[in-house]
Amino acid sequence: MELSEHLFRRESGRLVAALVRIFGVHNLALAEDVVQDAFCRALDVWKIRGVPDNPSAWLMTVAKRRALDVVRRERTARTFAPEIARWLESEWTLAPVVDESFTSAVIRDEQLRMMFSCCHPSLSEETQIALILNVLCGFGASEVANAFLSSRAAMEKRIARGKKSLASAERLFDLSDDDFGARLAAVRSALYLLFNEGYHSASSETAVRAELCGEAIRLTSMLLETEAAAEPATLALAALMCLHAARLPARLDAHGDLSSLIDQDRSRWDVCLIERGRALLEQASSGSEATPYHLEAAIAAVHAGSPSIDSTNWDAIVQLYDRLSNLTPSPVVALNRAVAIAQRDGPDAGLVAIRAIPDADRLRDYPFYPAAIGELELRRGDLESAARAFSTAVGLARNPLERRFLERRLRVAQATSHPAAAGQGRSAPARGCGSD
Repeated sequence: MELSEHLFRRESGRLVAALVRIFGVHNLALAEDVVQDAFCRALDVWKIRGVPDNPSAWLMTVAKRRALDVVRRERTARTFAPEIARWLESEWTLAPVVDESFTSAVIRDEQLRMMFSCCHPSLSEETQIALILNVLCGFGASEVANAFLSSRAAMEKRIARGKKSLASAERLFDLSDDDFGARLAAVRSALYLLFNEGYHSASSETAVRAELCGEAIRLTSMLLETEAAAEPATLALAALMCLHAARLPARLDAHGDLSSLIDQDRSRWDVCLIERGRALLEQASSGSEATPYHLEAAIAAVHAGSPSIDSTNWDAIVQLYDRLSNLTPSPVVALNRAVAIAQRDGPDAGLVAIRAIPDADRLRDYPFYPAAIGELELRRGDLESAARAFSTAVGLARNPLERRFLERRLRVAQATSHPAAAGQGRSAPARGCGSD
């Protein structure tokens, strides 16, 4: 089932894009139904015959055959994509057109068009991003809601409204259209959230989902292949993804448990990804404006260049978070900044910064908010306050990995002996690409 879920994540957006090219964006629901049908068939067949050597090709073949069946059965009653409608009317041209729609180059172009189509100006930015995550990245409503710190019910309504608007369009967005630049920002935001959900997953099953990080990197790389989209902000986004993905091999320890930044074996960090991230960040510096992606990538680069927590230039990181807070003020950024201040100036200063976070109530369901308080109280030697904070954090844990990590910290706080040495220098990760 794990393999099937991973495949669905990876392939659903590609297949939907190919099918929308055939059926038309007004038949988006039909395209999604065909993909779901292919996936369900895979589950049934693979239980008996086993997973094929090339499961992606298997899914594509099933979807392609189903698309041919749909067009043959419904072409007199249903209108399909206007760009290729005339080629679907003849049996001589139908199969070749469908085959062409499933080639790698066409799927790549259609995925890009679909991403930009989801970012229609009439939709709010949050709805645009939610559509991309749902339609192209295979996110369920609950996962999209987690990414926005929103409720599932509200997100289901938002996605439904967005799909209705998208399906009302006559055609997919053309990358040569005038409002390309205006839509590009929302596309980048969606890819950022996709990577973030993989790196700091709110999933009920696991806290690290490397396949989502890989999908975000793949889609961002695809975006960079389009000349108009390869601007400094996109390069900076790709840089921060690479710099954070480089740390994925060390985010889980030998026992499969979460490992905080202080405990990670930095020899396991991916040197090639670090170098790629640095090169992309250097390319991104050609612009005249520093975007949030630039600042977060710069923070990640400081960590990547530090052999240990103690040798990290925390003053530089605090300054970068100061600039990031000015550009995009948010409780998560403020929490990350407070953690960095604690590393630079001590736990008392960190607690002052945490208490000063605006809109801190938005973090009330986020386990690493009380965990950060617990770590700093632990470093101050206030075991009772630390234990209360960690107990709250454990109650908010979203998956077994988070729960075990927080329970270990709770046990330290509950120890009868003074645990200052064990807690010294430790800080809890706050969610966001700018933290670990």
